[in-house]
Amino acid sequence: MNLPGVRERLILDNLKRVNEKIDSAAQRSGRDVREISLVVVSKTWSPDVIKYVVGAGIKDLGENKIQEAIPKIEYFEKGAPDLSWHMIGHLQSNKAKLAVTKFSLIQSVDSLKLARKISNAAIQLEKTVDFLIEVNISRETAKFGIQPEGLPRFIDEIQELPNIHCRGIMTIGPLTTDVRSIRQAFNAMWEYFRDLRDRKYPGFDILSMGMTDDYEIAIEEGSNMLRLGRAIFGPRTY
Repeated sequence: MNLPGVRERLILDNLKRVNEKIDSAAQRSGRDVREISLVVVSKTWSPDVIKYVVGAGIKDLGENKIQEAIPKIEYFEKGAPDLSWHMIGHLQSNKAKLAVTKFSLIQSVDSLKLARKISNAAIQLEKTVDFLIEVNISRETAKFGIQPEGLPRFIDEIQELPNIHCRGIMTIGPLTTDVRSIRQAFNAMWEYFRDLRDRKYPGFDILSMGMTDDYEIAIEEGSNMLRLGRAIFGPRTY
């Protein structure tokens, strides 16, 4: 049996199914599916598996650990230099420079200290870094992210930092199967996003929410960036 061929077929079938569900959710909510981007979460998967989604046209990949991500990024730099890599996991401030070096978008900025570290690294590397603010919309103690009511002040503070650009906000949905609770949390995120966007912050245009178990609800509540791993690759291997 050609196991690599079987795995490739399963992944491509999953990707097709996911895209169909994204289309359906966009139609239900009266949205243009072209405004919704998909970040395929490749954490724990090797380049030999990731290459299947890259070959299918995926351009955005998400990783949550610097040490795991760097070999993958370097592997694809020659063959697929147009990939965008997203840092989606908690980022320690002492790893900020590595993240600035390798990632197109840092989705998990959750403190002024980290924002300053990223800014300093960006200055040294003579580049501008795009990032999202991670928001703990469900106020769960086990999660990272700033409290939503602190968003306006936090954004005002980081606007003063050079060489970094806040593109929007990111959250992880509530750890529950209760659809109503998930929908309420995502709706609250949409309202915060809309209010901040209306303040005319330059380039503030990304609302990143929605993972394997809740991405259709996220689309219906306004998300324009999804982060999906298990829905495409299947259960993780460690």
